[in-house]
Amino acid sequence: MDTGSAFLFPGQGSQQVGMLGALIQKESIVSRTLSEASYLVDVDLLKLIQEGPAADLDATCNTQPALLACSVALWRLWEHFRGGGGLPAFVAGHSLGEYSALVAARVLDFGDALRLVRQRGLYMQEAVPVGQGGMLAVVGLDDAKVSAICVETVQDGEVLSAANYNAPGQVVVAGSNTAIERARPAFLNAGARMAKPLAVSVPSHCRLMDPVCQQLEADFASVGFAKPVIPVVQNVSASLTTDAEEIRSNLIRQVSQPVLWAASVKCIADQGVTRFFECGPGRVLAGLGKRMQPAVQVVGLEDRKAYLC
Repeated sequence: MDTGSAFLFPGQGSQQVGMLGALIQKESIVSRTLSEASYLVDVDLLKLIQEGPAADLDATCNTQPALLACSVALWRLWEHFRGGGGLPAFVAGHSLGEYSALVAARVLDFGDALRLVRQRGLYMQEAVPVGQGGMLAVVGLDDAKVSAICVETVQDGEVLSAANYNAPGQVVVAGSNTAIERARPAFLNAGARMAKPLAVSVPSHCRLMDPVCQQLEADFASVGFAKPVIPVVQNVSASLTTDAEEIRSNLIRQVSQPVLWAASVKCIADQGVTRFFECGPGRVLAGLGKRMQPAVQVVGLEDRKAYLC
């Protein structure tokens, strides 16, 4: 085990048509993993990833298994280059990415994880009708101020709360679109440098997702969770765990609870980790990691050169 490294797995927002393009063409492990995922969920994820259209890839029920498949493909490629050795000391995943982390840690079988995230995406789409919920990235305000403005701006029956604590001064809020529209100028008037609506189809990690937790609980009951071979830092606790039942419980609650990402990365860095690998498309988590822990090295595995590290 490499005691100085940790793997981070991204969530929704990292997807784009053409992701992993060069690796799909050059590395059979990657193309085989995406083909396997397509078969397991009965959706041509490989074609969707390569050709789109973007609107179909961005549909939550497709985004979730597609991103999981891409992350696991990169993880398998890493294992191949490392000859099966040199496991990282810790893994963590941002929101959806937690499922990828659990596959890497051998808590979840790849097929079970794919089916769970496919259902998770369908449940999330059904929970809130299109156009009624959304998410907004707020940059330049502290966490307490963001939460206070959420409380001040909601009206009867509305929901608005912090969903992702991504980095100091960078919080994503989620909830009712009417509340978001009212809160956006309030964030800017309070000194936020940016208050940007996100291109998502569901308001994740807020109370509007409570029904999804109940649906997932039934699905999770039939899925085996094993003790992780790599310690996992989970979103809802931002602490290390190796207990399979605790992981199961936290993963169910995760969809309606805020992602404590900044605290999760700090938890890992506090263990002496000096190198992070972003195991998925894009560089979203690498950017956040460098912002929070400037002294550490952050490597994106979508770049083929990374496998020489």
